[in-house]
Amino acid sequence: MSPDATARIETAERVLQAARTVVGGSADVDVTVEHDHVALTRFANSYIHQNVASDTDTVTLRIHADGRTALNSTTVTDDAGLAALVERTVAAVRLSPADPGWAGLSGRAGLPVPADEPDLATGGAGPEARAEQVKAYVDAVGGLTAAGFYRNRLVVTAYANSEGQSVHGTVVEATIDGIAKTESSDGASRQASRRMSDLDGAAMGARAAAKALASQNPVELEPGEYEVVLEPTAVSDVLWALADFGFNGKSLIEGTSFVRLGEQQFDASVTLIDDPLSGPAAGPLFDTEGTPRDVLELARDGVTRAVAHDRRSAREAGAGAGAAGIGAGIGAVSTGHASAFSAVEGAQPINIRLEPTVGLAPTEVEGPAADSSVQALVAQVRRGLLVTDHWYTRCLDPRRLVMTGLTRNGVWLIENGEITRPVKNLRFTQSYPEALAPGRVLGIGTYAPAFASKYGAFSAMAPALRLAGWNFTGGASG
Repeated sequence: MSPDATARIETAERVLQAARTVVGGSADVDVTVEHDHVALTRFANSYIHQNVASDTDTVTLRIHADGRTALNSTTVTDDAGLAALVERTVAAVRLSPADPGWAGLSGRAGLPVPADEPDLATGGAGPEARAEQVKAYVDAVGGLTAAGFYRNRLVVTAYANSEGQSVHGTVVEATIDGIAKTESSDGASRQASRRMSDLDGAAMGARAAAKALASQNPVELEPGEYEVVLEPTAVSDVLWALADFGFNGKSLIEGTSFVRLGEQQFDASVTLIDDPLSGPAAGPLFDTEGTPRDVLELARDGVTRAVAHDRRSAREAGAGAGAAGIGAGIGAVSTGHASAFSAVEGAQPINIRLEPTVGLAPTEVEGPAADSSVQALVAQVRRGLLVTDHWYTRCLDPRRLVMTGLTRNGVWLIENGEITRPVKNLRFTQSYPEALAPGRVLGIGTYAPAFASKYGAFSAMAPALRLAGWNFTGGASG
C-alpha cells in the first residue's frame, strides 16, 4: 500500500466516523477521498510551450437519513475544512427532499485482481520524461509543423462506508495526442496506456506526418452511402457512443436505449467487453459507491448480454422488470459503474473494448493507412473510404443511436483495394448499432490500441473496422 493510499484511507475513516457521530448511527454514510495528479506538456509550432501540473485532493461525503439524501464535496482537507463538510452535509440532509430511489450502501466485498500492478513511474513522470517523447514526435514529423500534448495522470482513491466496506486503489495513465500540419492539410495520431513505455512518440509523429502529406489537395466527393474502413481513432468514438447512450442501465430502463438484452443486435464478429483488469486501457477497480468492478460482457458474438448499472438503476431494473420490457433485468445488481453523475446520466461502461480479430501484431506502414492491420482491411475494399477520425459527434436519436458528425484528420478514396486520392471532409448521419448489425461488419482489425476520451475519465480499446455502409449526408460544399 502506498503512503498516499494510507493517508486517504485514514481521512475517509475519520470523516465517516465524524459524520456518524453527528447524524446518528442509523444513517447510511459513505466517504470518498480522491487524490488526482495530472501533468501535461503542450507543444505547438513544433516546440514545447507549456508544462503544467496539478494535485487536487477531493473529499466527498454522502449521507442518507430519514429517507433523504445529501452529498457534498470539498477540496479543503484540513481539520476545519473536513469539519465544515460534515456540518453542511448534515444540515443539507435534514432539508433535502425525499429520495425514494435510494438503494442502500454497498456491503463488504473484495476487489478483483488486475493483471498488473499500477505503474507508479508512469503516473508520477516528470516533464523531462514527457519532453523526451515530445521531441521524438516532433523529430519524426520532420519539416512539417507539429502540435499536441503529452499527459500523465495518477489517481489514488479511498472509499469507506457505514456498512463496513473499505477499499482503495490507484489508476495511472499516459496519453499522447498530436497533429502534423502542412499548409493545406493535417494528420493526427493518438494513443493511451497504463505504461509510458507502451507509447512511441517517434512512431506517432511519423504516422501523423504520413497522413498530413497524403491529405494534400483533396477532392470533393458526392454524399451517399459508402463502404468504409474506420481507423481505430474513429472506432473509439463509436465505442464511447455505444457506452454512453446504449449500454447504460438508466437509459435502458427509461426506454431511450437501443439495447434489447438477449437479442442478436450486432454482427456475429462483434464482442464488446468492459474491462478494467487487463489491456492498456486504465480504469478503477471500484466505483463511487464502493462496488467492485470486474470484467463485464456487454455483447458476445453479436448478442447483447448486459448493461452497466449503479445501485439505483439495478434496484429499479429489478423492480420494473417486465413492465418496461426488460425481463433480463430481473435480479439486476450494480456492475460497479456508479459515478458522480450516474444518478442523473446513468451508469455507463468506462473501459469498453471491441475484441480484435486474432492475428499477428501490426507493423507500421508508409502512407495514410496507420498500420498493416488497417492496410489489410483496405485491400479488401472495391470502392469505399478510409476514415481516420470523427469530430464533433452529436446524438440525434438515442433509441436508434443515430449520430451526426464530421470526418477529420484524413479521408481517402479506396479503389480496388488501393488508396487512390485524398477526399475533403464529409458530414455523416449514421445509426452506430445499425452500422454494426448482422452482415454489416465485413472485417475487424487485429490490433486494438487504447485511447483516452475527450469527454471524461473514460478509455476505449478500438481495432479498425471494415463496414458495408456508412451514410455521408453532406460534403465540403454543404
